[in-house]
Amino acid sequence: MGLFSAISELRKWLVVILLGLVLFFGYNYFTTTSNETTVEYDTNLIQQQIKNVGKLVVTEGHFAEVLTYKDQKKTYIPGLTFDKKALVVINADVTVGFDLSKVTYDIDTENKILTITNIPKEEIKISPDIKYYNTESSTFNEFKGEDYNKINKIAKENLAKKIEQSTLKSNAKNRLLSELTKMLVLTNSMGWTLQYKGNIIQKEADLKL
Repeated sequence: MGLFSAISELRKWLVVILLGLVLFFGYNYFTTTSNETTVEYDTNLIQQQIKNVGKLVVTEGHFAEVLTYKDQKKTYIPGLTFDKKALVVINADVTVGFDLSKVTYDIDTENKILTITNIPKEEIKISPDIKYYNTESSTFNEFKGEDYNKINKIAKENLAKKIEQSTLKSNAKNRLLSELTKMLVLTNSMGWTLQYKGNIIQKEADLKL
């Protein structure tokens, strides 16, 4: 009886040990699978959020200017010239936009780092409406296509200077920052780090464009 009792006791211990090993390896298997799933879920969520941000941000403005165009054609006779001139009124609608679908980024899932690798430059579109008043010309110096092209070029150059001096571009950048901040809020809430130009972005002011 003593021998059978010892064998029975040994079997009980073997069952306990086997059960412990099954529980141990089972725990490791399921916890490892869970970790991988979490990282994958985080990555998909971040990518989806970036797609939501990836839209066209546009700021609109209106500019107007009046210029007097003059052209003088001299002759061999002193004091005799053939002149042409016009009063030109320009009204222009201007848009400054950022296409956020062109933002590129890199996702480091192991270290949970989202790096913005490129932010597109602003796209400026000028749509001028040019009207001519008090147009005067002579038979020997008439208005031609090259005159209208020259006026169009001058008008756009002047408008470009006005845009630079205005708050239109800065307003557009502020709207861009507002959209990019959504990435910052998401990464912070999920325990990720946002980087741009080698710097860790902790607040909106760190996003220097």
